[in-house]
Amino acid sequence: MEPDRKVVETKTEARQGVTGTGASSVLIWSLGLAILAFVVLMAYFILARQ
Repeated sequence: MEPDRKVVETKTEARQGVTGTGASSVLIWSLGLAILAFVVLMAYFILARQ
């Protein structure tokens, strides 16, 4: 590419995001499992003290 050449792209072209990668489902599952693990551990420690 020539150093003085300008690249002209629209906003949509500049993003170049790929949809359907499953990133949102991974984030949702990770958050849900982290919350579940926290609840299980807290319940274990609270019940272990009784």
